[in-house]
Amino acid sequence: QVQLVESGGGLVQPGGSLRLSCAASGSIFSMYVMGWYRQAPGKQRELVAATTRRGSTNYADSVKGRFTISKDNANNTLYLQMNSLKPEDTAVYYCRADDPPRVYWGKGTLVTVSS
Repeated sequence: QVQLVESGGGLVQPGGSLRLSCAASGSIFSMYVMGWYRQAPGKQRELVAATTRRGSTNYADSVKGRFTISKDNANNTLYLQMNSLKPEDTAVYYCRADDPPRVYWGKGTLVTVSS
């Protein structure tokens, strides 16, 4: 069993930056996929970015060029660097780890982009 704890959310002005962290209670080195999802009020949860065990990455079109996913295997932490934030990026951001057949979720961290 792996616990995931997100941090780094908060209120930021449009055009600003935030870095989210997802600390895992166990090793993430062997996780098949790790990713960030988000859920805005009244909307379905959607994939923001993901990275595989081999290091390949995938981004939602809406965040390409602005967000960067990375992971620190030594410290069992997943990151999401978010730049040029827009009001439409406002959501609860969740960390997810896939270790088939198990899937782990964090409880989320709120990001609010507003002036």
